Amino acid sequence: MIGCEEISVFFGVFGKRHRKAEKKDNPAVTHMVPNNLITLLQNGEAYFPAIEAALDRAMHDIYLETYIFEDDTTGRRIAEALRRAALRGVKTHLLIDGFGSFGLPEAMVDSLEAAGVLVMKFRPKTSPWTLRRRRLRRLHRKIVVVDQTVAFVGGININDGLDFHGQPSTRYDYAVSVQGPLVKAIHDSARRVWSRVAWRLRPGRVWDNDRYTPSTEPAGLMQAAFLVRNNIRHRRDIEAAYLRAIEQAQCEIILANAYFLPGSNFRHALVDAAGRGVRVVLLLQGKMDHPLLHYASHALYGSFLDAGIEIYKYHKSLLHAKVAVIDGHWATVGSSNLDPFSLLLALEANVVVDDESFAIKLKNSLEEAIKMGARRIGENSWRAQSIKLRLVSWLSYGVVRFMIGIAGYAPGKLPGRAVPMDHSA
Repeated sequence: MIGCEEISVFFGVFGKRHRKAEKKDNPAVTHMVPNNLITLLQNGEAYFPAIEAALDRAMHDIYLETYIFEDDTTGRRIAEALRRAALRGVKTHLLIDGFGSFGLPEAMVDSLEAAGVLVMKFRPKTSPWTLRRRRLRRLHRKIVVVDQTVAFVGGININDGLDFHGQPSTRYDYAVSVQGPLVKAIHDSARRVWSRVAWRLRPGRVWDNDRYTPSTEPAGLMQAAFLVRNNIRHRRDIEAAYLRAIEQAQCEIILANAYFLPGSNFRHALVDAAGRGVRVVLLLQGKMDHPLLHYASHALYGSFLDAGIEIYKYHKSLLHAKVAVIDGHWATVGSSNLDPFSLLLALEANVVVDDESFAIKLKNSLEEAIKMGARRIGENSWRAQSIKLRLVSWLSYGVVRFMIGIAGYAPGKLPGRAVPMDHSA
């Protein structure tokens, strides 16, 4: 059997030729940008010092987008870095989601604005009692761009990440820092979202007319792409990139995802990959923070186990990662879960990296997490679970499907529909 090492060599030799041919046949193929340096950052312990240092080096402009910004130790630390930047004349933009950051005190916002930080809320009107799609479309991206020379993309919110019992946790999550030509695409995306939100809040007012041109100098040798999901032109880009990589997989697929309830196309792609001999590994949430989604996802386990897919539940801390490694060279890190909220409604952002060294580093990290903090679900033990638990799982899945319809997504019209959820992902 051909191993992952041989697969990596194959892609190293023939990958460029294959991608050129694929672009001609498929205009939707991911556009990879060369000459980048992508650095993997695991958990807040690596992420927050990196972005704080970048904010303190800023000289021109800053864009920070996040779903959750809390008034806790981490939130105050990053807020002070933003204040320091604005006070020394850096044009500083902070965009937070109206639902995810609902509890952010006005006093903190006032303090930021007094220092010159431009602060806006994405869809500030929220209601827990509506399933209208407009209210459920949230800003779920986690992006920082500094001076258009370095960017950060991932799944880590601006908060301490407390666990269920109120203890500081090493919440299991990832982000990447990006240097090189790809930073321009990330900056342009952040600037567009900021401008659109500003126009909606105060039509006719010019919030950002800066035409500063970033450097596109090479920073490394990595090929990478910046992918977004929005409700305009990029509704399926992240999901499509996953599906293409899964369908082309020849050796191994490792997915780690906090909220896992993908549509039928995605599920079939994983089962088909396992059927052709690809090792498929799912590292999923072991702690129950959203019961409905937790039990609904369990309804899918039987078919995955039947196909030979390995399922591991992470219990060491709260799993918040949204990453994947395929065939030892393709990897993605970002904010997009594989659930209906991320795939159908929210604004999301992922970085895809086609680089063996980066992929191996992420793979090693995931394998260590599986070894030290996860338990495998055995097919026999899964089959032996009580009728009550099976019934709860299928009832939850049914509720999910019902909620799709009342939210405006008819199951028969679009593939793989499931309930949009507002959660702290």
